Amino acid sequence: MGPTIRAFRPGDEPALYDICLRTGASGEDATGEYRDPNLLGAVFVGPYVRLAPSLAFVGEDESGVAGYVLGVPDTRRFEKACEREWWPPLRARYPLGTFPPNSPDDQMLRLIHAPPEASEDVVERYPAHLHIDLLPRLQGRGYGRRLLGTLFTALAEAGAPAVHLGVGLANTNAIAFYEHVGFTVVHRYEESQIMARPL
Repeated sequence: MGPTIRAFRPGDEPALYDICLRTGASGEDATGEYRDPNLLGAVFVGPYVRLAPSLAFVGEDESGVAGYVLGVPDTRRFEKACEREWWPPLRARYPLGTFPPNSPDDQMLRLIHAPPEASEDVVERYPAHLHIDLLPRLQGRGYGRRLLGTLFTALAEAGAPAVHLGVGLANTNAIAFYEHVGFTVVHRYEESQIMARPL
């Protein structure tokens, strides 16, 4: 039996955190780069499955969960909810200075203590945003496209007219994939870019 796409279920969190880490170096495995293997997931997975679990979907094969897509229909509302509910306990658990300055862990810590806000011109036109990660065994087989399609439908049903995402310029495979499924660049920064598409 081939992989299936299904809704996120409570208990999936450890698998999703692991996938986030194993794709966290511009799509490559970042396992050896972090002292705390849960930090990446705490930033890029945890708040989504806590605050918007109905917009989280996973790809699962016989070996377990191997990919996910997470989204929110209203980025500004999500940022405020994170500030109320998600970041404060993490800041208490991980004070600034917990890790060596400028280490990968320290860089994640800074995102927890000072989360970047999406730029106004992006959220005005593309209010939803998403994160998607797949382990190599699911890549190149159409499951990324299927996961996105599932989320696009759910975001549209939630009233979002368009969606954006951020991607590092070093992650050339992901950029090519996003272009293939209809995303275009709306902002370019020194090391990353924002891509968006209508729903």
